[in-house]
Amino acid sequence: MFKKVKTWGPALALISPTLILLAVFVYALIAENVRISMTNQHTARPSSDFVGLENYFRLFGDADFQHALRNLLLLTVVFLAGTLIFGFLWAWILERPAFGEGFFRSVYLFPMAVSFIASGVVWRWLLSSLQTDQSGGERTTGLNRLLDSVGLGFLQNSWWSDPNWGIAAIAVPAIWQLSGYVMALFLAGFRGIPEELREAARIDGCSEWKLYRHVIFPQLSPVMLSAVIIIGHMSLKLFDLIRAIVPDANTYDIQVPATMMWVKYIGSDYADSAAIGTIMLVLVALVVVPYLVYTSRQEKR
Repeated sequence: MFKKVKTWGPALALISPTLILLAVFVYALIAENVRISMTNQHTARPSSDFVGLENYFRLFGDADFQHALRNLLLLTVVFLAGTLIFGFLWAWILERPAFGEGFFRSVYLFPMAVSFIASGVVWRWLLSSLQTDQSGGERTTGLNRLLDSVGLGFLQNSWWSDPNWGIAAIAVPAIWQLSGYVMALFLAGFRGIPEELREAARIDGCSEWKLYRHVIFPQLSPVMLSAVIIIGHMSLKLFDLIRAIVPDANTYDIQVPATMMWVKYIGSDYADSAAIGTIMLVLVALVVVPYLVYTSRQEKR
């Protein structure tokens, strides 16, 4: 026993501060959040009445929360598709060493250095809903003004103010900001493929298109999975970007669980706010945990 303590003791002593901080500031707070979500504390007045899963069942039956979940699904799909398409295409273009590669790689990665709040303020102006046929058109700004100036005025729209596709417009700045990250993932995947594999395929008579289609692209499947998992769970954390673009967090058209949680919280409905937070935690876990299990098994092989 003392031998085991001597073996593990120093390592445990080194990581114990981190474990204590995690236990107190992460897991203890998660447990407290779950506890509050199972009470009837719907006002600022403290309440300890246990109601079980009643708040969860009521939320899932609430039309506003269902609308927020649908918006989240649409946001995730558009965000995921946009970042994967642009990130992959940019990586494919830069896949072979070329003149100016470092410059373009830096340009594509630069948006990642900007916070969602800072970029959201700029994109709020770019995604202005004013159009040329409103108030004479002199107050038109952002993308609508650019479209009108190049003769594409028919493409003007209300962007995030659109009642049906407003949440999809929110995905545009997120795509701009994170496509470079996905590009870096795919570029690392491309560079990790042995040159011998390409040469062997060419010797066997593969054309360049067949080389990419049957040899290179299949090798990128793990990278694709990683990108889907990372971007998929990040779509749940775009609260700051939405708040920076949309002045009112209670705007129905762009309501997602994160903004709804905030509205409930500032309205002192702590039980519902905690329940929504717990639901979001479960959604993230459903995305991330299977991926962690998969990667762990792959590493053991």
